Amino acid sequence: MNQASLFSLENKTAIITGGTGVLGQSMVKGLSAAGASVAILGRRKEAAEALAMEIRLSGGKALAVQADVLDRSQLENARNEVINAFGSIDILVNAAGGNMPGAVIAPDKNFFDLNLGDFQKVVDLNLMGTVLPTQVFTEDMAKRRKGVIINIASMASFRPITRVVGYSAAKAGVENFTEWLAVEMAKKFGEGIRVNAISPGFFLTEQNRTLLSNPDGSWTARGQAAINQTPFARFGKSEELIGTLVFLCSDASAFVTGVNIPVDGGFNVFCGV
Repeated sequence: MNQASLFSLENKTAIITGGTGVLGQSMVKGLSAAGASVAILGRRKEAAEALAMEIRLSGGKALAVQADVLDRSQLENARNEVINAFGSIDILVNAAGGNMPGAVIAPDKNFFDLNLGDFQKVVDLNLMGTVLPTQVFTEDMAKRRKGVIINIASMASFRPITRVVGYSAAKAGVENFTEWLAVEMAKKFGEGIRVNAISPGFFLTEQNRTLLSNPDGSWTARGQAAINQTPFARFGKSEELIGTLVFLCSDASAFVTGVNIPVDGGFNVFCGV
């Protein structure tokens, strides 16, 4: 196999949950550019359709699928739709996630103000919203004993981040689940199924934009603190996730499983001094 084909995703089908988000859209485009047929899964059908059309107009193969990552029946219908359209599911990227105000401890609040209902919803969305799609979409992989699962973890997977208590707990769970599932799949279904994670550093998304930036485009105190902790001294660009994603989805990483790769401008290794 030549070096170029190592990174090729030709004749592969990838399904990306949360594919209409800021980071999800870049992942969809990156996987398509590498040759994969892409299924864009999200609750916003119109946004998914628009992205799928953009991919098709650029010469790729894309399908928009509406489903909630916490609804098994919707996920099963989505699985059937993707397999009917493309024949198989070779790659699953669990990019759906998010946060809620009640699961965040504001500077003028403390732990006892935590809204446990919102905490549960955030854990469900980020952790169960990874586990359940994995269970549904990888049945085909298990039968064929071949496939790739990529979970989207976080800097909060490595160490808790102040204020975002629900999100930190959930993303720590995503990393643990990634490691557990990597061993489980290898032991039960062989080396053909690999499970890894990517941990983005600080990127501006729909969920965190108001926490990190002001309406005039300047950084909030929290946004500036994140930049101060990042040796590259800036936020990430969504397209900077693509190289790591394609590597982990392709044969270039055939002996890699159970890892969580930071794409963070050095945030995770900097002690602040």
